[in-house]
Amino acid sequence: MNITITARKFKAHDSLKEFITDEVQSLEKFFDEIMKAEVILSFQPNKDSVKVAEILLSIPGQQLTATGETEDFKKSVTACIEKLGRQLEKVKTKRTARPNDQD
Repeated sequence: MNITITARKFKAHDSLKEFITDEVQSLEKFFDEIMKAEVILSFQPNKDSVKVAEILLSIPGQQLTATGETEDFKKSVTACIEKLGRQLEKVKTKRTARPNDQD
């Protein structure tokens, strides 16, 4: 899986990048056909410096997105990962149910 991390208007620390990479790779336990992941980090200083993480996942035939907004980038990324985990489980359930519908 190809993982791209973009930090808007700031430079992300290596420790944050490693955390994001580990978290995104953990999604492969839900769905092993993930082609690429794009992580976009930004913050809104006018809103009590809310940290926003957005993750775009590309899987065959679909693109999944999740956004998390908290006071910490790690919490925002974790929220996105949880949302994407649920989405991937739903996609996998639908894909495994399809062949049985044709009988």
